[in-house]
Amino acid sequence: MKEIPKSHPRYQSLITRDKIKHAMIDGFVHETGLIAHGRGEAFDYLIGEKTIPSAEQAEKNAASMLLCAENPVISVNGNVVALVAKDIIELAELIPAKLEVNLFHRTDERIKKIILELKKQGAKNVYGAQADAKIPGLDSNRGLCDKEGIFSADVVLVPLEDGDRCEALKAMGKTVIAIDLNPLSRTARSADITIVDNVIRAVPNISEWIKKLKNEDKETLEDMIKTWDNRKMLKEVSIFISKRINSLF
Repeated sequence: MKEIPKSHPRYQSLITRDKIKHAMIDGFVHETGLIAHGRGEAFDYLIGEKTIPSAEQAEKNAASMLLCAENPVISVNGNVVALVAKDIIELAELIPAKLEVNLFHRTDERIKKIILELKKQGAKNVYGAQADAKIPGLDSNRGLCDKEGIFSADVVLVPLEDGDRCEALKAMGKTVIAIDLNPLSRTARSADITIVDNVIRAVPNISEWIKKLKNEDKETLEDMIKTWDNRKMLKEVSIFISKRINSLF
């Protein structure tokens, strides 16, 4: 989008939309992924298109949780690859964590394309093609997963999530970290830690916290996690949005 000057107030938003559009053309993103992106963008408007304090705290706690995990897995879909492929790979390497492709509109072709793209961007190993396990109680293709990946994970980071899978993962006893711009969603309310932030900001932010907390002892990290109150944080986000809207008029 060379015709869009960087001084344009919607520059970042327009560039992001363009990435999603081309990813759909290339077969990484399903058509409905455009709708999901637009919905998220609407909520990003409400928080001012920036990382608010509660989100920053959630990102810090998410980093702590991932560092304490025994088998952390990052779930990836087409939108994530379109927007933050290199960032998500860097995060996985820093933790370290496994990457697994998980799709609602799943086809073997899309799975292969996304895995190939992640490997082109530098990922060494990507799960998701085997689909040799199933998340109990989930009838959609979201339930298909790899036994050595999501199925056996203790902590799962799920950017741009579907609420039913979040609930099903929780029912399996897994800790779920969600990145979801909608604080009212089932995903946001079901997750152990919800990051109400745009994925293009949230993933790099978690990586920065991983770097800062990497050398902390596990007891300190666990104490930080114990004090986290996700419901309270979601209330803070809702209050923040309400106050911000009122301040604009």
